[in-house]
Amino acid sequence: MKVTIVGGGLAGCEAAWQLAQNGVEVHLYEKKKVNKNEIQSLETFAELVCSNTFRSVSTQNAVGILKKELEVLNSFILDCAYETQIPSDDALAVDREKFSKLVDERIRGHKNIKIFEEEYLNLDTQEPLLIASGPLCSDEFKRNLESLLGKQKLFYLDASAPIVEKESIDFSKVYYKSRHNDDNSYICVPLNEEQFNVFHEKLINAQQVKLKDFENEVFFKGCQPIEQLAKTSKKILLRSAMSPNGLENKEGQTPYSVVQLRRDDALDNLYNMVGFQTNLTWKEQKEIFSWLPGMEKAVFRRFGVMHKNNFINSPKILNKKLQMMRKKNIFFAGQVTGVEGYIESFASGLVAARGILSYINNTKFIPFPEDTVLGSLIEYITNPKHKKLKPMKSNMGLIKIDQELKFESKAEKNEFIYKRALESIKRFT
Repeated sequence: MKVTIVGGGLAGCEAAWQLAQNGVEVHLYEKKKVNKNEIQSLETFAELVCSNTFRSVSTQNAVGILKKELEVLNSFILDCAYETQIPSDDALAVDREKFSKLVDERIRGHKNIKIFEEEYLNLDTQEPLLIASGPLCSDEFKRNLESLLGKQKLFYLDASAPIVEKESIDFSKVYYKSRHNDDNSYICVPLNEEQFNVFHEKLINAQQVKLKDFENEVFFKGCQPIEQLAKTSKKILLRSAMSPNGLENKEGQTPYSVVQLRRDDALDNLYNMVGFQTNLTWKEQKEIFSWLPGMEKAVFRRFGVMHKNNFINSPKILNKKLQMMRKKNIFFAGQVTGVEGYIESFASGLVAARGILSYINNTKFIPFPEDTVLGSLIEYITNPKHKKLKPMKSNMGLIKIDQELKFESKAEKNEFIYKRALESIKRFT
């Protein structure tokens, strides 16, 4: 049996590998060598276009638990991430070029995967098809998708943060500090109250790139531009991207606010500005971010950009196999389904692969347990009670728990959720 996959991103590659490992002939279509979208730069599969981190490994939060679940499920992408990991406090960060290259080499080297360096447009096929095209697709593919789905399509705005060359930073004004581990993976740019207020004014008055082809400014909550946060309130900045909590300097003093830069490559040459996704013009980014202490001569390898992410209204379209309810041979995976985040994207690819195996082998599909992070996420994006889907990362709030259970602390509750989820996914497997 042959399965066609559209998209060589995280979800598409995860699904391709899982299917190929089960003896399925996979035809993987990726057009980036012919026509990149506005934020792609590498020639290889599974390019990380925003951050270089898969977020925390701590099992005190949902994304850390999800990693443990995916380990049990033998996730291909997660294995590649661990093999190209670089120090990053309690986060799983990777050298993005080495990671993408490793995924590319293994996908191209699999005997059951055939690569087509072209755009796939035939959505009217009767053969098994997985659409993992990502949130950015060509106008022609978008039109075909709209014909397939009708009016059930939504969108939101997403953005990426600037990347700076480490050697251009003045280390007499900054210092290394991580919130959890002392591994020199984060650079802290400290600001006093007066500096913070000046910086805040610069952000809210800066010129932004004019948005095109957008009906409304619909920002994904977990990835709002830094200038949008600044316009909302100073307190939000101090509690999020510029929080000084746990970032004392060598003298043990806590600055009024801190801008963190996270290591972005294995050679320790590049650092990205954590939480500084932005839609400011490049000229404004250069001027405002170079105003920060220690950043006066900063060399920016990449400026932040904003882009439109398309996603479908999954509750009205997909079942828990991530299969179209109206056209059973078509499946979806990745951010186009409404999951948000790297790890959530390739996790959905794994779910879709299992759904496809069930479909082509005509076997019963057992949904992932809802007391797991993965199961709760799939339940959220496919729940027909949702009239309008909002993109979602994995989080503890999605996991069902008996309200009669009492815990002495949040840590105890999270530990309970983790142990229960791990036991559940092992039984499921």
